[in-house]
Amino acid sequence: MIAIRNWLFDQEIFRSTRFNIPVISVGNLAAGGTGKTPHAEFILSILKDEWKSAVLSRGYKRSTKGFILADQNSTASTLGDEPFQIQQKFSDVTVAVDEKRVHGVKKLQELIPDLQLVVLDDAFQHRYIEPGLSILLTDIANLYSRDLLLPAGNLREWRSGSKRADIIVVTKCPDDFKPIDMRLIETELKIETNQLLFFSNYVYDEIVPVFPDSLPEKWNYEMLGETKANILLVAGIVSPQSIVLHLNKYCDTVKTLFFDDHHAFQPKDFNLIFHTFDKLPSTEKIVLVTEKDASRMVSNPYFPESLKSRTFALPIRVKILHNQENIFIQKIKDYVIEDSRNS
Repeated sequence: MIAIRNWLFDQEIFRSTRFNIPVISVGNLAAGGTGKTPHAEFILSILKDEWKSAVLSRGYKRSTKGFILADQNSTASTLGDEPFQIQQKFSDVTVAVDEKRVHGVKKLQELIPDLQLVVLDDAFQHRYIEPGLSILLTDIANLYSRDLLLPAGNLREWRSGSKRADIIVVTKCPDDFKPIDMRLIETELKIETNQLLFFSNYVYDEIVPVFPDSLPEKWNYEMLGETKANILLVAGIVSPQSIVLHLNKYCDTVKTLFFDDHHAFQPKDFNLIFHTFDKLPSTEKIVLVTEKDASRMVSNPYFPESLKSRTFALPIRVKILHNQENIFIQKIKDYVIEDSRNS
């Protein structure tokens, strides 16, 4: 069925819509876990100051339907956790959600006449829109070249779908990733001559309070190490192991509670978090969550009041490896400039 659907689009029996403003798609072949939202945030961070920008997502697991434009009353429930996370980090970027992306872009253009570009989060399989620039992500720990189609593996479509991408990014690479490893992966992925390949990893910034109005304690990495504090890491993401490795640089005691990706926290979950935290041996201790989990917790009425001052989020940034970041940025900016000129 997937092959037939893609063939129908390739033969233009099913029609894709091309818009008169630059549209950048960030997506993957796998069902989650490649870092789409951090990479979408990275792209927004390099474009938003020069072009009036919007990001459009379907709003996975939101409680609403149809087109929703984010505003000051939005929550992770109304937008989905990842769009809400983007809204909290980029006050100067318009955030919207819509299951029907063509309708979503049209609404954005209608509501924001001077809109200059749209970034589509998780839209590689949404072929009713033809993006001007398509960026495909694949996790270094589970390259699509080594994966199988669902349900045998984790792929949403066949590996051959990668040929639609203009840029392929291998994500979550180790800091010491060597050029020879890059060349081996380039050969394995069978990169086309018209495609560019990059490698990225995450930079973890200083922790920040999840509840800034609750008189949060003052903590940073240095203080965590000096006091030998205990950390309860709560994470509802696909692969949190790299976070544990990062925290182990500063703390000997990192207790973990892992939940499913996009987990909707219930009172029983917060009871578990509270009692697990309470049992940590040190009086110097914090709860640490991912940005995505923080977006779901911040407006949850069941979050324990006594933990709010000790609960922090771990911000992450994308870094393009091996001095290729300027090339990556220039490629994206060149596309926006050229597409804007031709519109």
